[in-house]
Amino acid sequence: MTPFPTGLGETGLRLAALTLIIPDYDAAIGFFVGILGFDLLEDMPQPGKRWVMVGPPGGGAAIVLAQPANSEQAAAIGNQGGGRVWLFLETDDFVRDHARLSAAGVVFEEQPRHEPYGIVAVWRDPFGNRWDLIERRAG
Repeated sequence: MTPFPTGLGETGLRLAALTLIIPDYDAAIGFFVGILGFDLLEDMPQPGKRWVMVGPPGGGAAIVLAQPANSEQAAAIGNQGGGRVWLFLETDDFVRDHARLSAAGVVFEEQPRHEPYGIVAVWRDPFGNRWDLIERRAG
């Protein structure tokens, strides 16, 4: 296998969005906008589906919410990361946001822990996806 080339310089690339398969658009909007405080960036009807995009108010990659188009996609709901944490919600105040999310009914799988990179705790969204809530250590 040939290794990827290095030293390509700046490309202007950035991660703009990722798709999250969800069972219901309105329930997902309710969670991401109503509980997490994300912005509803787009909600446009299209033939046979909706184009729904949410994103954190502080910026970063957006999430395209998509209902499954077939049984294979439906089976992936809540397991797009293969059982691993694969979504990372970064905060500037872990204690504030952990308390706010807990009060809103978000279930954390563990107590907050201190790691070399910051404070972190794993939680699941209502659809089964595993997330980290993380406040990175400065420096």
